[in-house]
Amino acid sequence: MKILITGGAGFVGSHLCNRYVQNGDTVVCLDNFLNGNLMNVRHLLRHRNFKLINGDIRDYDLLEKVMRDVDVVFHLAAQIHVDRSIIEPRLTYEVNVVGTQNVLEVARIYDVDKVIHASTSEVYGSAQYAPMDENHPLSALHPYGASKIAADRMCYAYIETYGMNICIMRPFNIYGPGQKDSGYGGALSIFTKRLMSGLPPVIYGSGLQTRDYTYVDDIVDAYDLILNYPKPLREPINFGTGTDVSILDLAYKIIKLCGKDLKPVHVEERPGEVQRLIAATSKANKLGWKPKHSIDEGLKKFIDWYKNYRVEEWAKPG
Repeated sequence: MKILITGGAGFVGSHLCNRYVQNGDTVVCLDNFLNGNLMNVRHLLRHRNFKLINGDIRDYDLLEKVMRDVDVVFHLAAQIHVDRSIIEPRLTYEVNVVGTQNVLEVARIYDVDKVIHASTSEVYGSAQYAPMDENHPLSALHPYGASKIAADRMCYAYIETYGMNICIMRPFNIYGPGQKDSGYGGALSIFTKRLMSGLPPVIYGSGLQTRDYTYVDDIVDAYDLILNYPKPLREPINFGTGTDVSILDLAYKIIKLCGKDLKPVHVEERPGEVQRLIAATSKANKLGWKPKHSIDEGLKKFIDWYKNYRVEEWAKPG
C-alpha cells in the first residue's frame, strides 16, 4: 500500500509515518515544517519505503505530483494553534480550508481509495451536554475551530457530491512522546518543560476547564482501524477516553510525576477558551476501538520519555 501523510513530520503524523514504514508500506510524508520537525522523522530517512517532501497543501500543482499513485491519504496538515488563529485568521483559513479542498480535489481526480481527515474536538466548542457525541452542535469559539468546521463540511460535500470514501476523525486532546511544548492545547508538554526547568506551570484562568486527554498510541490505533475497516465510514467519529480532567488537576499530576515542590501560577484566561471537552465514544467502541491508556498511565510514559530525551533537540522550533 502507498500512503500519503500530509503533516507527516508533526506530532501525530510522525507516529503514523513510523507505524506504516515499520509495517512495510510505502509512505510519502508531505510537510512544510510550519508545525512539523525533521527530528520527528529523521530516523526514517534511511528506509527505502519512506519519502520526505518539503511542501505545502496550498500548492495544488505539488499535490498533483505526489498523489498520482497513492492508495490512501491521511490528511493531518493544518494550522493547529488557536492562539495563532486569533492573530492570523486568514492564514488559518487558507491552510485549513483551501488546503483541505486541494487535498480532496486531487484525491478525487486520482480516484484515491480512502481519505482519512484529521478533524478536532475543537469544532464542538464548550460542551452543551456531556459526554459530547458526534451530533453535538458545532460551535467553535475561535478561528481555528471555525476553519476545521469548514474543512469538515468540505469533506461532507465531497462525500455527498462525488461518493468519495472519506472518514472524518475527531480526536480529543492528543498527548504523548514527541509532543512539542508550544501552542494552545499543549498544556501537558508546556507544564512538563517548565517544571523540569524549575519553573511553576502557568494556568490561564481558574484551571477548572476540562479536557479529554487521549494517548497518542491509542489515536494511532484508531487511524489504523479506520484505514483497515472493510466498509466506508463516511461520517465523523470521536476518539477519546470518555473521561475529562481539569487543567488544574493535570498540573498537579505532572508536578508529582516530575518530583517538584511547586504550585501553579494563574494568569488571565485566554480568548476563545473552551471550558469543557469530553468525548462520547460509543460509535468508535462499536467499530472495535477502545483506549488502552488511562491519563495516569499515559502521563507516566510521557514524563519518562521526556526525562530520557535530548531536551535541547526536542525544544527546537518546529
